[in-house]
This record gives sequence, C-alpha cells and structure tokens, in this order.
Amino acid sequence: MKIRIIKIVFSLLFCLSFQHISWAQENGPQKDQSIKSKRKQRKADKKEWKEERRKKRAEEKKIKDHHKRIQTKEVRKRMKRSKQRAGLNRDHKREPFFQRLFHRSGKGKRVKQPKEKTSKT
Repeated sequence: MKIRIIKIVFSLLFCLSFQHISWAQENGPQKDQSIKSKRKQRKADKKEWKEERRKKRAEEKKIKDHHKRIQTKEVRKRMKRSKQRAGLNRDHKREPFFQRLFHRSGKGKRVKQPKEKTSKT
C-alpha cells in the first residue's frame, strides 16, 4: 500500500515538472519585430557607435596635441628623438605570436593590373 502511494506521489511530481517545462516554452521570446526593423535598429546603433568613436578619438587627439604644445622646445626635440629611437628599436622585432599564426598571407601582395583598352579598329 505504501509503495503504491509513493509511486502515485512521484508520478504526480514527475508530471508537474514536465508541465513547468512546457510553460517555459510557451512564454518564449516575442517575435513582434520584423527583420527589416531589426536591420534598421542595428544600422542606427552602428551609426551611433561610429559617431561616438569619432568624437572619442578627436578628443584624445586634442588632449595629445595640447600636451605637446605646452612642452618647451628642448623637450619637444627630446620627445621626437626618443620616439624615433623607439621606432628603430621596434622595427627589427618579430610580430607577436598570434599575429604570425593567423597572418593572411595573400593580403596586400596582389596588385591590380590595369585593364588594357581594346580598340574597335
């Protein structure tokens, strides 16, 4: 008798657990937006992001230029020399490992040849 009651209780719990799963599937994501409206929204977001990025870069450049402008002439010369020296020391170094690993070998090597014009004579 006890075993029969335990089986019934477990079967009810089992059915209730599957009923909960079916509720979750019914209340899934809403599909009220069309593909075109999503595309327009992504395009607007991308345009906003580009504008924000452009403003941020301009602000950083303005700060950098101001920093250079307030330096004395000797300091500007020293900054220029140290920048050149750092560039010379960096030029002979290898590229980082992942850049070498995932390097596109064909990019930049092909040069488009101009098409020859054929005459009608």
